[in-house]
Amino acid sequence: MKKELHIFLTAVLFFTRIPCPKWVDHNPDYLRLSAKYFPLVGSIVGAIGSLIFLGSSYLFSNEIAILLSMCSTIYATGAFHEDGFADVCDGFGGGWTKDKILMIMKDSRLGTYGMVGLLCILGLKFAALQTLEVSSIAFVLIAGHSSSRFIATTLLYTHPYVRDTNESKAKPVANQITLPILLISGCFGILPLFLLGTPWVFLALLPMYLSKVFLGIKFKKWIGGQTGDCAGAVQQLSEVIFYLTLSALWNYI
Repeated sequence: MKKELHIFLTAVLFFTRIPCPKWVDHNPDYLRLSAKYFPLVGSIVGAIGSLIFLGSSYLFSNEIAILLSMCSTIYATGAFHEDGFADVCDGFGGGWTKDKILMIMKDSRLGTYGMVGLLCILGLKFAALQTLEVSSIAFVLIAGHSSSRFIATTLLYTHPYVRDTNESKAKPVANQITLPILLISGCFGILPLFLLGTPWVFLALLPMYLSKVFLGIKFKKWIGGQTGDCAGAVQQLSEVIFYLTLSALWNYI
């Protein structure tokens, strides 16, 4: 039990800025195992966003409450996944060889592709959340953050890690994971969908996974696998597709 707590807190430490006990570190063995808690950490991040949305909705308009919620989740993770998405946009937008793409993705500077990509995906999140029933948004945020992180975990299972360096702090968690870890991750990722109280919500998993397949094909073609940034990009894209799918379901079903 203590070991599992340590593994879970390692995931919290790695994927968020939430304070953890001093005895928790980036142990490579625990980091690799922490992938099973990736969606659970997503639920925590989503819950933070939900609380901010619910609290601010008493003071501000629905639009402002959504924006504050988005800001809170970005702050809670230190823009961890948004940074990965931007790096992928820059790398695959500006690079034409594996080495060039990986070099651009490793560069900490934000390029035009990354900036435009972030503007588009954040704008889509905001617009999609606006179309949902206000009473459901708090649960949607929890479900969206958890399920999208499970989709990102599937990338780690299906695609090998491609960076050669051993200096990358993300390498242990980005390496291919085992089936048991994936299944546990799936449980944590899918369970929050029941909060929405309708079976239709599970339809969102299909386009979410298809977005991972789409990106996975590009990753395999151009760099031969995935990096931590690639997993971040999958998380961001599948999250926004979750909101867009629910928006469509709300309007037409």
